[in-house]
Amino acid sequence: MTSPVIVLVGPPGSGKSTVGRLLAERLGVAFRDTDADIERLAGKPVPEIFVDEGEPHFRDLEVRAVREAAATHGGVLALGGGAVMAEATRTLLAELPVVFLEVPLGDAVRRVGLDAPRPLLAVNPRARWRELMEARRPLYLEVATAVVDTEGRSPEQVADAVLEALELKH
Repeated sequence: MTSPVIVLVGPPGSGKSTVGRLLAERLGVAFRDTDADIERLAGKPVPEIFVDEGEPHFRDLEVRAVREAAATHGGVLALGGGAVMAEATRTLLAELPVVFLEVPLGDAVRRVGLDAPRPLLAVNPRARWRELMEARRPLYLEVATAVVDTEGRSPEQVADAVLEALELKH
Protein backbone atom coordinates (compact mmCIF):
# COMPACT_ATOMS: atom_id res chain seq x y z
CA MET A 1 0.00 0.00 0.00
CA THR A 2 1.15 3.50 -0.78
CA SER A 3 -0.42 6.86 -0.05
CA PRO A 4 -0.43 10.31 -1.65
CA VAL A 5 2.42 12.72 -0.97
CA ILE A 6 -0.06 15.61 -1.17
CA VAL A 7 -3.87 15.71 -1.22
CA LEU A 8 -5.49 18.93 -2.44
CA VAL A 9 -8.96 19.96 -1.30
CA GLY A 10 -10.96 23.11 -1.92
CA PRO A 11 -13.97 24.51 -3.73
CA PRO A 12 -14.48 24.64 -7.48
CA GLY A 13 -12.08 27.20 -8.94
CA SER A 14 -9.45 26.88 -6.23
CA GLY A 15 -6.91 25.45 -8.66
CA LYS A 16 -6.66 21.88 -7.41
CA SER A 17 -6.06 20.35 -10.85
CA THR A 18 -3.75 23.06 -12.17
CA VAL A 19 -1.68 23.30 -9.00
CA GLY A 20 -1.77 19.53 -8.56
CA ARG A 21 -0.20 18.96 -11.97
CA LEU A 22 2.52 21.51 -11.21
CA LEU A 23 3.26 19.89 -7.85
CA ALA A 24 3.41 16.43 -9.39
CA GLU A 25 5.82 17.65 -12.05
CA ARG A 26 8.07 19.35 -9.48
CA LEU A 27 8.10 16.31 -7.20
CA GLY A 28 8.54 13.82 -10.03
CA VAL A 29 5.36 11.91 -9.18
CA ALA A 30 2.04 11.22 -10.89
CA PHE A 31 -1.04 13.45 -10.63
CA ARG A 32 -4.51 11.99 -10.07
CA ASP A 33 -7.93 13.63 -9.88
CA THR A 34 -10.76 11.66 -8.28
CA ASP A 35 -13.36 13.36 -10.51
CA ALA A 36 -11.52 11.92 -13.53
CA ASP A 37 -11.51 8.49 -11.82
CA ILE A 38 -15.27 8.74 -11.29
CA GLU A 39 -15.84 9.72 -14.93
CA ARG A 40 -13.80 6.71 -16.10
CA LEU A 41 -15.70 4.39 -13.75
CA ALA A 42 -19.13 5.74 -14.74
CA GLY A 43 -18.29 6.16 -18.41
CA LYS A 44 -19.67 9.70 -18.46
CA PRO A 45 -18.85 13.23 -17.27
CA VAL A 46 -19.66 14.28 -13.70
CA PRO A 47 -22.53 16.63 -14.74
CA GLU A 48 -24.23 13.72 -16.55
CA ILE A 49 -23.90 11.51 -13.46
CA PHE A 50 -25.69 14.21 -11.44
CA VAL A 51 -28.49 14.47 -14.02
CA ASP A 52 -28.86 10.75 -14.78
CA GLU A 53 -28.34 9.15 -11.37
CA GLY A 54 -28.47 12.05 -8.90
CA GLU A 55 -26.07 13.54 -6.38
CA PRO A 56 -26.32 10.68 -3.81
CA HIS A 57 -25.13 8.17 -6.43
CA PHE A 58 -22.29 10.50 -7.41
CA ARG A 59 -21.26 10.91 -3.75
CA ASP A 60 -21.18 7.11 -3.32
CA LEU A 61 -18.90 6.84 -6.35
CA GLU A 62 -16.79 9.66 -4.94
CA VAL A 63 -16.25 7.97 -1.56
CA ARG A 64 -15.12 4.80 -3.36
CA ALA A 65 -12.83 6.73 -5.70
CA VAL A 66 -11.18 8.62 -2.84
CA ARG A 67 -10.71 5.42 -0.80
CA GLU A 68 -9.11 3.65 -3.77
CA ALA A 69 -6.85 6.58 -4.70
CA ALA A 70 -5.75 7.19 -1.11
CA ALA A 71 -4.75 3.54 -0.78
CA THR A 72 -2.90 3.17 -4.08
CA HIS A 73 -1.70 6.52 -5.41
CA GLY A 74 1.76 7.67 -4.34
CA GLY A 75 1.67 11.07 -6.03
CA VAL A 76 -0.40 14.24 -5.86
CA LEU A 77 -4.13 13.70 -5.47
CA ALA A 78 -6.86 16.29 -6.13
CA LEU A 79 -10.30 15.65 -4.67
CA GLY A 80 -13.59 16.96 -5.98
CA GLY A 81 -14.88 20.02 -4.15
CA GLY A 82 -17.55 18.09 -2.23
CA ALA A 83 -15.52 15.02 -1.31
CA VAL A 84 -15.02 16.30 2.25
CA MET A 85 -18.77 16.14 2.86
CA ALA A 86 -18.51 12.38 3.50
CA GLU A 87 -17.44 11.48 7.02
CA ALA A 88 -15.69 8.35 5.72
CA THR A 89 -13.54 10.53 3.47
CA ARG A 90 -12.71 12.97 6.26
CA THR A 91 -11.65 10.06 8.47
CA LEU A 92 -9.46 8.68 5.70
CA LEU A 93 -7.83 12.09 5.14
CA ALA A 94 -6.86 12.42 8.81
CA GLU A 95 -3.69 10.41 8.17
CA LEU A 96 -2.65 12.20 4.97
CA PRO A 97 -0.89 15.49 4.10
CA VAL A 98 -3.90 17.56 3.03
CA VAL A 99 -3.73 21.12 1.74
CA PHE A 100 -6.85 23.28 1.57
CA LEU A 101 -6.57 25.72 -1.33
CA GLU A 102 -8.58 28.70 -0.15
CA VAL A 103 -9.92 31.00 -2.85
CA PRO A 104 -12.08 34.14 -2.70
CA LEU A 105 -15.39 34.12 -4.57
CA GLY A 106 -14.27 36.56 -7.27
CA ASP A 107 -11.23 34.47 -8.18
CA ALA A 108 -13.26 31.24 -8.17
CA VAL A 109 -15.89 32.71 -10.49
CA ARG A 110 -13.20 33.92 -12.89
CA ARG A 111 -11.50 30.53 -12.89
CA VAL A 112 -14.62 28.37 -13.10
CA GLY A 113 -16.64 30.67 -15.31
CA LEU A 114 -20.33 31.19 -14.90
CA ASP A 115 -21.24 28.77 -17.67
CA ALA A 116 -18.88 25.92 -16.83
CA PRO A 117 -20.46 22.46 -16.54
CA ARG A 118 -20.49 22.34 -12.73
CA PRO A 119 -23.75 20.74 -11.61
CA LEU A 120 -23.91 22.33 -8.17
CA LEU A 121 -23.22 25.80 -9.54
CA ALA A 122 -25.70 25.71 -12.41
CA VAL A 123 -28.29 28.07 -10.92
CA ASN A 124 -27.10 31.42 -9.49
CA PRO A 125 -23.46 30.33 -9.29
CA ARG A 126 -22.27 33.15 -7.02
CA ALA A 127 -24.93 32.55 -4.37
CA ARG A 128 -24.59 28.77 -4.66
CA TRP A 129 -20.78 28.96 -4.33
CA ARG A 130 -21.19 31.00 -1.13
CA GLU A 131 -23.65 28.42 0.23
CA LEU A 132 -21.31 25.57 -0.62
CA MET A 133 -18.43 27.32 1.09
CA GLU A 134 -20.46 27.98 4.24
CA ALA A 135 -21.12 24.24 4.48
CA ARG A 136 -17.74 23.00 3.32
CA ARG A 137 -15.17 25.46 4.68
CA PRO A 138 -15.26 24.02 8.24
CA LEU A 139 -14.77 20.55 6.73
CA TYR A 140 -11.87 21.68 4.56
CA LEU A 141 -10.27 23.15 7.68
CA GLU A 142 -10.98 19.97 9.65
CA VAL A 143 -9.01 17.77 7.22
CA ALA A 144 -6.27 20.26 6.34
CA THR A 145 -2.69 19.80 7.40
CA ALA A 146 -2.08 23.24 5.87
CA VAL A 147 -4.13 26.05 4.33
CA VAL A 148 -2.80 27.97 1.32
CA ASP A 149 -4.50 31.18 0.25
CA THR A 150 -4.57 31.41 -3.55
CA GLU A 151 -5.70 35.04 -3.75
CA GLY A 152 -3.52 37.08 -6.08
CA ARG A 153 -1.12 34.18 -6.66
CA SER A 154 -0.22 32.42 -9.89
CA PRO A 155 -0.50 28.61 -9.97
CA GLU A 156 3.29 28.46 -9.70
CA GLN A 157 3.25 30.65 -6.58
CA VAL A 158 0.49 28.52 -5.05
CA ALA A 159 2.54 25.38 -5.76
CA ASP A 160 5.54 27.02 -4.04
CA ALA A 161 3.36 27.86 -1.04
CA VAL A 162 2.03 24.29 -0.83
CA LEU A 163 5.53 22.83 -0.86
CA GLU A 164 6.65 25.35 1.75
CA ALA A 165 3.61 24.67 3.95
CA LEU A 166 4.30 20.92 3.90
CA GLU A 167 8.06 21.46 4.16
CA LEU A 168 8.73 19.48 0.98
CA LYS A 169 11.72 20.10 -1.25
CA HIS A 170 11.15 21.87 -4.54
